[in-house]
Amino acid sequence: MDDSAAKTNLHTYLRHEREAVLAKLDGLSDYDVRRPLTASGTNLLGLVKHLATWEARYLGEVFARPFPEPLSRWDVEEERLADMWATEHESRADVVDRYRRVWAHADATIEALDLTSTGRVEWWGDAEVPLFNVLVHVLAETSRHAGHADILREEIDGAVGTDAEAMAAGGHDAAFWAERRARIEAAARSTR
Repeated sequence: MDDSAAKTNLHTYLRHEREAVLAKLDGLSDYDVRRPLTASGTNLLGLVKHLATWEARYLGEVFARPFPEPLSRWDVEEERLADMWATEHESRADVVDRYRRVWAHADATIEALDLTSTGRVEWWGDAEVPLFNVLVHVLAETSRHAGHADILREEIDGAVGTDAEAMAAGGHDAAFWAERRARIEAAARSTR
């Protein structure tokens, strides 16, 4: 596979994962997209905000193409933790729109550079890293958080699937999932 095809393939997967993350917000109330669902406070809108911040960093400032809006500091814990949740002053639309602006900025970086173009990642010991490595990292990070979003959304209302269409289609009713969960629980208990 040549570099152009590799870049296109990675970029296509990144675009899909971005959309999958946003699809998890569809049909939910503002409360449900914000409410903490883990001990650390992880929530759907916070995942979107976090992904926007770090994609802007990796596919912006790393390549001397800074995102034109302020970013929280990565090396100040309070600011780093603040990118994982939306305050009452940040609307869902604000967070989602910012993520989409980050996409446009990151996409321009991806399109402008070759996979061998290098940038400096200050939080990786100021390492000089090629776009290929950064793009793989951003794709992996986005996929990881898309998986978190899958679990959070299922916890909220039982919706499953990788995109809005799949979630709407459902495929199985609550009785199916209850029986499946009971069967898995029984198997787990049998190992005690």
